[in-house]
Amino acid sequence: MQLATDKRLAHDASGTLIAAKSLPVAVSRTPEQLEDIVSLFAASDEWLDRVRLRAERRWYERLYHDQDYDIWVISWMPGQSTGFHDHGASSGAFVVATGTLEEHRVGERSHVIYPGKPRAFGPDYAHDVRNISLAPAISIHAYSPPLDEMNEYELDGSRLVPRERVSENAETLDQEWPVRRRKPVGRTGASSIEQVLSAARARLQRLSPDEAYRAMIKPEAILVDIRPEGQRAIEGSIAGALVVERNVLEWRFDPASSARLPVASNHDLQIIVFCSEGYTSSLAAASLQDLGLWSATDIVGGFHAWRAAGLPTVPPAEPSKIHPAHER
Repeated sequence: MQLATDKRLAHDASGTLIAAKSLPVAVSRTPEQLEDIVSLFAASDEWLDRVRLRAERRWYERLYHDQDYDIWVISWMPGQSTGFHDHGASSGAFVVATGTLEEHRVGERSHVIYPGKPRAFGPDYAHDVRNISLAPAISIHAYSPPLDEMNEYELDGSRLVPRERVSENAETLDQEWPVRRRKPVGRTGASSIEQVLSAARARLQRLSPDEAYRAMIKPEAILVDIRPEGQRAIEGSIAGALVVERNVLEWRFDPASSARLPVASNHDLQIIVFCSEGYTSSLAAASLQDLGLWSATDIVGGFHAWRAAGLPTVPPAEPSKIHPAHER
């Protein structure tokens, strides 16, 4: 069956992702049709506000499910992988939306998968997918019939040996990770700053002042003070911290920016941001992660917590040396 107008995704009145009403019921999709589905979905931007990054393991969420097929979005931090697995009786396809992934199959050369180049496969197709780059990646996956069975394998020489159980490394099944339906987004559903802050912190591996102090011995760790000049003059500072005020932070650390600092040469830096009390710094660190600086984080409690922990600081300037603009 060829997908024509029925292959385009639409929203119903409730905002839940659905297929267009002309789709027939319970028709298995071919791998080629699934290629079209993931490509269209990746181009639709319907998934952008759902993506999260997790350092400990891959993040994934099923965004659409009907009798024909389901659609998943997965994020991959550097070094994360699925391990060898199949998808049971389901055919599938996936496309990289951002970043790059690498696919491994027994007896074949590995394939680097670039954005916009979908991979499709039939039932019982076994592979291992990895992010071997230095930046996060995001991919869109579709399965038909919807994914309800998986098998994991160990590589024994040149053959795959089934494992006894499916682990959390492979794409998840619905009974383990329930489907969350999309809610309408509008002005009445706007997030509060507390919600935005909570979402930002959920992405970070935040450091205590002591942890940040110990991390400074690593060559790839950069302690960054984003407080404005007036606050630094009144509160004091941390010796060795790089001062980059908040309004230019992204431009200074994006490796692709013409205004970047010389030290911002790659996405693998551990940038540790701090402000006065650890609020603005959380939002700033999440913004750096959005640029691909996947290990960016901040200090819990900010400069005040650092000073309270008895860690080394540079005293504030004497009142007579503070610029008049900072005296009021």
